[in-house]
Amino acid sequence: QVQLVESGGGVVQAGGSLRLSCAASGSIFKLGNMAWWRQTPGKQRELVAHITDVGATHYADPVKGRFTISRDDAKKTQFLQMNSLKPEDTAVYYCYVRVKRSSEDITYSDSWGRGTQVTVSS
Repeated sequence: QVQLVESGGGVVQAGGSLRLSCAASGSIFKLGNMAWWRQTPGKQRELVAHITDVGATHYADPVKGRFTISRDDAKKTQFLQMNSLKPEDTAVYYCYVRVKRSSEDITYSDSWGRGTQVTVSS
């Protein structure tokens, strides 16, 4: 089993910053791609940012230039630095990780965190 625990969410005024963290624990042999997704009530979950196991990044257009995804494999943790926050960034943010649990695994398994609420007030 792999557990992901997000932290760093909260309430912030428009223009402010937050830094989300997602720590992985459990049976982990190798970490693969990581990502942050977000969801608001009544809408589908959407990809915010993605980072590969070699550090290549991709961002959704609404957050480009404002958000930065990073990872620390030694600590099994990924981060999302969110600057210049806007009310439309308000959502529950979920971390996602692809994991090989042992050296015998041929493919990666998907793991999701439970989410952390980010609220941006105008």
